[in-house]
Amino acid sequence: MHFDHTGRFVRTDIWHEGEYLDLWSVPHLLSGVAAGLIAHFVGFAPIPSFVIVLLVLIGYEMFEVIAKIEETRMNRVLDVVVGMASFTPTFFLAPMLSTNQAAVALIVVLSVDTALSWFGWRASHKAAVLEEKMRTEYQEQMGRLQKRRTRRRKRRNILTVPDNSGSERLKS
Repeated sequence: MHFDHTGRFVRTDIWHEGEYLDLWSVPHLLSGVAAGLIAHFVGFAPIPSFVIVLLVLIGYEMFEVIAKIEETRMNRVLDVVVGMASFTPTFFLAPMLSTNQAAVALIVVLSVDTALSWFGWRASHKAAVLEEKMRTEYQEQMGRLQKRRTRRRKRRNILTVPDNSGSERLKS
């Protein structure tokens, strides 16, 4: 992880936010599968299920904006698309499973989704702590550099005096 030439913190870990799809797309995909299984258990009709899940996925992306999770607009759109793309077949294929199979699938999907989300959140939290530490260290180094420059300028001004020609010469 490093700062680019504009001072923006660039994450290089596997959980960094991608321009289109990234590792966070997997939890979004699993959330769509879980939503499809839940909608099957609840017994909602297709259209209300689609509307509810779409609104939940969009709402989650809005929450990410409020929580200041930095993503590109396309990544946010694709997070919703991935969730809906996994929800749709799950919703229509879930009736082919027995109740026990669907329940086990839901438990497994939610467990993996929760674990991945936790590991991703933890990596993001560590990156935020590292960024703050690096910014603080950078500011301290810049402060020390500025003090050193100021001392050198003062010394240079003390050691040089203007001569009659307008240029400076060292004091003897």
